[in-house]
Amino acid sequence: MYICPSILTADFCRIGEVVDEAVAAGIEWIHLDVMDGNWVVNKTITFGPAVIASIRERVGPNIFLDCHLMITNAADTWKQYVDAGVDLVIAHIEAVDDFPTLIDNLHAAGCQAGLVYNPATPIDNILPLLPDLDLVLTMSVIPGKGGQSFMPEVEGNVRSLRYAVDSQISEGGRQTKLMIDGGIKAHNIAEVRDWGIEAAVIGSGLINDKGTIAENLTEIQARLSNNE
Repeated sequence: MYICPSILTADFCRIGEVVDEAVAAGIEWIHLDVMDGNWVVNKTITFGPAVIASIRERVGPNIFLDCHLMITNAADTWKQYVDAGVDLVIAHIEAVDDFPTLIDNLHAAGCQAGLVYNPATPIDNILPLLPDLDLVLTMSVIPGKGGQSFMPEVEGNVRSLRYAVDSQISEGGRQTKLMIDGGIKAHNIAEVRDWGIEAAVIGSGLINDKGTIAENLTEIQARLSNNE
């Protein structure tokens, strides 16, 4: 399973150091949360293409970068993030009117295409797009709303997506990855792995003042090993 730190919980004055620490700990995939101060409920502004370009330059070409666009105009601005150096753009189905065109545009630009959906969004809206998607991200909290707990009720959606992707792969289709984001920590990482999740976004469970990223990652990996 890929463990993908979200740098949203980092001290923004130390983002470069936090990224270095994550890479030194063995992290291969970094998750970048982009909020425009409009789309998410808490009206937070995070960072944009310029910061992402700096992170890409710092980590080099071998670290996988995705950006989770919690913005109103992903369909119009996606190329800025591709140009900044991300490998995967993940956009909200709730915020994009013509998702097939966005997928086509990303693939034409040599970038992977991901879709993220909120807990209340029916997965029937996603299944027709699945054959062309490189990744589907299940939100296990409401985006932008702080202080939330992990929502175990998303299990049914994840398992349905896992079944659909496995059927797709068995027929020679795309190996769409499944990711989860929201309240994931050491205590529930094995649970979501067992649902069929292949990549987990972890913020405060990795980047906190209770231990180094390496120490927290070791605990997470131990939980995965002990529950195989």
